[in-house]
Formats: sequence, structure tokens, C-alpha cells
Amino acid sequence: MANLTIRPINTGYIPTFPKQYHYHHSTHEYVKNISDQKVALPVFTYLIEGGKELILVDTGMAWTERADKYHHGGSYQPEGMAIHEQLAKVGYKCEDIGKVIFTHLHWDHIFYMEKFTKAQFIAHRTEYEFALNPIPLYYKSYEHPALGNRRPFEGLKFDVVDGEEEIVEGVRVFPTPGHSPGHQSVEVDTKDGSYICAGDAFFLMANLDPIPQIHYTITPPARYADIVACWKSIELHKKRAAHPGLLLPCHEPTFVERFDKTPVLGL
Repeated sequence: MANLTIRPINTGYIPTFPKQYHYHHSTHEYVKNISDQKVALPVFTYLIEGGKELILVDTGMAWTERADKYHHGGSYQPEGMAIHEQLAKVGYKCEDIGKVIFTHLHWDHIFYMEKFTKAQFIAHRTEYEFALNPIPLYYKSYEHPALGNRRPFEGLKFDVVDGEEEIVEGVRVFPTPGHSPGHQSVEVDTKDGSYICAGDAFFLMANLDPIPQIHYTITPPARYADIVACWKSIELHKKRAAHPGLLLPCHEPTFVERFDKTPVLGL
């Protein structure tokens, strides 16, 4: 087991309606107290330390004006929370990052890429190809040029993977499609066990909960490109992780308090 550690980094907040994003409509009568109001979800990236080079999982969301105007209304990135500012708080520059592994290429996972001038960018081949030419339904998610924006990854070189692959010793990617066509998760070996940076394979830890009344093994989210693949990927996370505490989705709101108390995992 590699002696790597993981530093969660929150890059801002995206308000979304739980019934439109967090919980599939078929689950609403079985999940208690689903709010009808927007809930602000954090946007975590994960910095892997302790190896021969620094590895970042996703680069996080855009600044407030961009996020609010082009994506979810009310999205905000407080001062000091952009990824380069957060890295500086712990003594790093973007140029110190050797690799950035992307779970997927939606807008809230890919901003400020141009600042990582020495990093190798890694994505799943299916995700990268779809991001370059998505269907119009996903133009906003991938910041398609038709909207008049410049994509954060425009002109940048990617190295693509096709399946499960060891990126460096103790860090593996494996396919977890469903939320997006080529979504992947990142498994990291630490003294605590193998954490899984799950991106948006599921939004909330509550998505892992079974609903026995309707024979559901999970509580599926309501935002996905392929519900069958999404369902199977969530089940895979539950099977692959030794316990739920090792699963690290991007948007779990209780993680804000958890990571305030435990700013580095795997020590």
C-alpha cells in the first residue's frame, strides 16, 4: 500500500434543485425531507501528495461571474477559493502539479487549466472525444464554442486512457460512466486504505443508500447521460470501496465540515 495522502480542496458552490439533480423522481416519496429549494453544493478537487510528483484530481469550477451567467444561477466562487489560490494557501503553485487526472470534463471540473503549464492532463478517451463534439443538450456542460465561450481545455494536449489503468504507483483510474459518457474515478492507496475520488459518479453519499421498498440497491441521482451505466457505476463504487468513508464524491455538502476537521486524508 502506497503512503500517499489526499488533500480535499473546495473551489466554490453550485446551487441546484435536489429533485432535479440529486434524487431521481422515482425516489422522492421514499427519501425524507427533500428540499424544494436550491441547495448549494461544494465543488471539491483532490490533491494527491506523498509521491514522486503532485497529482490533482480535477481543477474545479469557474469564477462567480462565469459560473452564474453560463451555468447554474447563483453559483459562486468566494474570494480565495479558485484552485490556484487554494493551492497557494498550502504552499504550492500550479506549476508544481505534475499530473491532472480528470474524472470528466464538465465545466465545474476543468477551470483554470491554462495555469497548470507543466502538468500532464489525463482523461478517458470517450469523455475527451465527447467533450470536443457533444450533442447540443450538453453544450453548456462542456462550454461548447457555439455558446461564444472559449473552452478551458481549448488547444491543450490530453493523454487519454481507455479503461482501468495505473497512472503511477498507488494511483489508478477506472471507468465509471453514466453521469457523463466517459466518466472515470481515481483510486488512491493510503495508510487508511484505498480512497476513491468519485467525481460526479454520484452527487451525495445518500445516493449509495438502498430503497428496499422498491427493490433499489441505491438511490439514483436525477442527472445522468445514461441511467443504466450510472446505476452500475454507483454499485461498483459500493463494491470496490472497503467502506463508505473511503468514497469521495465531488459535491457532498457534509464534506465541508468533515474536511475542516480533517484537512488531509491518509496520514
